[in-house]
Amino acid sequence: MRLKPRLLVAVVALAPTIATAQNYKVEALKGGPPSELAAPIKEALNPQGYRVLDAQGKPFVEIWLAKAVPASGKPGAAKGAVLFPVLTEGELLGAMRYAEEGTDYRDQTIIPGVYTMRYGLQPVNGAHLGVSTYRDYALLLTADADSDVADLSQETLEEQSAEAAGSSHPAVLMLLAAPDPSSKEPAMVRDQEKDLWGAVVPLSLEVKGGDAATLPIQLVVVGKAMD
Repeated sequence: MRLKPRLLVAVVALAPTIATAQNYKVEALKGGPPSELAAPIKEALNPQGYRVLDAQGKPFVEIWLAKAVPASGKPGAAKGAVLFPVLTEGELLGAMRYAEEGTDYRDQTIIPGVYTMRYGLQPVNGAHLGVSTYRDYALLLTADADSDVADLSQETLEEQSAEAAGSSHPAVLMLLAAPDPSSKEPAMVRDQEKDLWGAVVPLSLEVKGGDAATLPIQLVVVGKAMD
């Protein structure tokens, strides 16, 4: 993930609060995943999704999560700079539909349409050293470019995500920990200082060995890294 250092500042040392004002909101969404998704992807997603409404109450983005994301263990503490060490880079997290034009965490334009969402990690190299506290991201790929639920290699993931952004850089949404690690209900979280809005949604895991677990994740859908 070739992200400019000046754009990736630490944002996880926040004091987020659950939004109470009439700003961005999240609600349950029925009707099933979008028809634009390839059949194997669509079948891997929960029929119920979540809709984020903008400040005017209009649909902004819709989210469908995978029925069961493979995990190497039960959710726990961060491991070094990785918030979600039980996840595997390149695996399918879900899908999103942008009803309106949005932007990713690098302020790249995300045009309205349907995207798959896969787990990615910020590379550890000289170009990224010290620019972000944690390395977890969701990378977006266009629905027509992602047709298999199998994990993608880092190279393929980054190349196809860059195509989704129409640039040389992947389309990335910051993944943060939920304020309440036991939360199973969707909520919107705002960091007023950074002007970020995150959708907290429960990700279902299939833990190695066959156990099930829930991992609340915070997907930053509004806001960008500050210079």
